[in-house]
This record gives sequence, structure tokens and C-alpha cells, in this order.
Amino acid sequence: MLSIVACRAFSTTARRLRKIFTVSDSETFMDKVLNNDVPVIVNFHAEWCDPCKLLTPKLEELVLPLPGIDLAVVDVEACPELVHAFEVKAVPAVIAVRSGLVVDKFIGLVDAKNIEDFIMKLSKQSQPPQS
Repeated sequence: MLSIVACRAFSTTARRLRKIFTVSDSETFMDKVLNNDVPVIVNFHAEWCDPCKLLTPKLEELVLPLPGIDLAVVDVEACPELVHAFEVKAVPAVIAVRSGLVVDKFIGLVDAKNIEDFIMKLSKQSQPPQS
């Protein structure tokens, strides 16, 4: 029998797996990004890219505690079809997708404040209006 603590740990891990995921092909991208019911920040990166090594952990840190936003990590070497489809010319490249549409983006390593603003703007847009 699972204890309540074990259930909570499992639940937290499951949420993390949903919130931050790796995209390895177009089918996964379609399913988890374009057809997602919450906005998704897509981080196009490469293992050899030093700025990517700084940006990816920062995005993970900022997205994880926020409800209603997921983070997809796309290795440009593994997914050339997505690189072509989204016209990624340099890495890191970050796009925000809501309801299957690109709604915002930035290219290159930007400062922490700009990353926070980018995420908060998407977060505010994803919440229903209050009456």
C-alpha cells in the first residue's frame, strides 16, 4: 500500500514530466505542443551551444512552478524537420505556442528579466479573464 507521502512524490514527479518534456520527432511535437491545451514554450537548443547550457536550466526553473505552461526542449540536431518548419536560424531559439500558433519568440541568450517577462506575458495570456 502506498503512503500519502509516496503518492505526493509520484504526483509531483508526474507533473514535472508533463510540464517539461523533450521532443524527439514531429509526431511528438504535434501531440505535446501544437495540440496541448496549455501554452508551451519551445526551446530549440543544441548540446554544443554554450548559451543553450545557460538558458535551458533557467527556463526549467521559471516554468516548473507556474501552472498552465509547459516547456518543450527540442534538440536541433535530432529534429531538423522542426528546425526547418519553424525557420530556426540560430540557437538558442525560443518560441511560445498557444492553441497551435506561435504567439511570441526570442533568439539568443537574453537576460533573466527578459526571460521572466516572456514567460509571465504568456502566463497572463493563458489565464481566463476575471469578471
